[in-house]
Amino acid sequence: MSKKHKVLVVGGGFGGVKAAQELSKDYTLEVTLLSDDSELRYYPTLFHTATGGSRANSSIPFTTIFEGYNLTIKKGLATSLDRHNKTITTKDDQVFKYDTLILALGVVTNYFNIDGMKEYSYSIKSQREASELKRHIHKQLSQTHRPDPNYIVIGAGPTGIELAGTLPEYIGHVMKRHGLQPRKVHVDLVEAAPRLMPSSTPQVSRILTRRMKRLGVKIYCNSTVTGIDANNLKIEGKPIRSHTVIWTAGVTNNPFFKNNNFVISQHGKVAVNVYLQAEDNIYVLGDNANTPYSGLAQTALLDGKFVADNLKRHLRNKTMKSYKAMLPVSIVPAGKHWAIVIWGGIVMSGWLGWLLREAADFVGFRDLESWPKASKQFLSEFTQDNECVACNRAIENPLYW
Repeated sequence: MSKKHKVLVVGGGFGGVKAAQELSKDYTLEVTLLSDDSELRYYPTLFHTATGGSRANSSIPFTTIFEGYNLTIKKGLATSLDRHNKTITTKDDQVFKYDTLILALGVVTNYFNIDGMKEYSYSIKSQREASELKRHIHKQLSQTHRPDPNYIVIGAGPTGIELAGTLPEYIGHVMKRHGLQPRKVHVDLVEAAPRLMPSSTPQVSRILTRRMKRLGVKIYCNSTVTGIDANNLKIEGKPIRSHTVIWTAGVTNNPFFKNNNFVISQHGKVAVNVYLQAEDNIYVLGDNANTPYSGLAQTALLDGKFVADNLKRHLRNKTMKSYKAMLPVSIVPAGKHWAIVIWGGIVMSGWLGWLLREAADFVGFRDLESWPKASKQFLSEFTQDNECVACNRAIENPLYW
């Protein structure tokens, strides 16, 4: 019996999971997925989890994703690469051998050395962070019986837009469930660039600006955050009182690549060739690779399938295909039953945009799970997770309001 080719996939995000799924269909390969988590974070819906939605809607356990697949799942944080011996070592000293290595490690938060930001701000890049923000909002309302003077979202990219658009209604619901007197909720959206969604077109920015104002969100563009403490956020040195500052502004490439001497491009991503190879037998994909549209979930999924298919071609001595970047459709919700759709030069917004986003989420789940599991995952959007006794009592008995 011939020895199986060992493929080690490091990273349990969209790209790594997709690559592992595709490769594990080939029984001539020995596939191992190494991740520091036990589930896939479905980033497009984390804002929903942070504002009362079900945890299940933004989290898919690997045991669910890989049920029936021919691979091994290992938990650990990859820290070092030994190119000569072809091994990866984890923080807890596990060692994994490979013949081919696929790296899809995702990004880490970048606070741009802003004084106090790491200590005093919240985030929603993980289930833990989303839960911390939710608990904080409920605790603050329970203790003070009134909303925070300002709920401040920093960063007007897709995540910032999604969160800022949802917060006014969510906080209003929480106040009602707690039996609090109705008060105006102040949500601020802070962006260092001259306009919202600066990576998109001016037309998109104008539409989103109108939408945010309609939702009552105050916009600060061309505004540089200079510091934060327990009571205030400082913009250009001027304080805005708040105990709820949410950072969605910055990410940077995973430090694994710099620490292990990969060639880094001027954009901070790993330099790769037309096959998404950083070196012989080492592929880098998704958020980590210096490719067009890197950083988007759709791109990571495309990369994962591309690398898996190309590797199988290579191992069968077939000509490998060159990578072709595809511009993904971008759909950004902003408040209840509203989203903006950006598809090349086509822009639409409103209720139809929201329906398309719902469809896109279902397709996203289906790309990772079977039809029954994807349907269950999708329907979890319409359920809520609350650790708050008052909210649960109000939900169970509407007359309690």
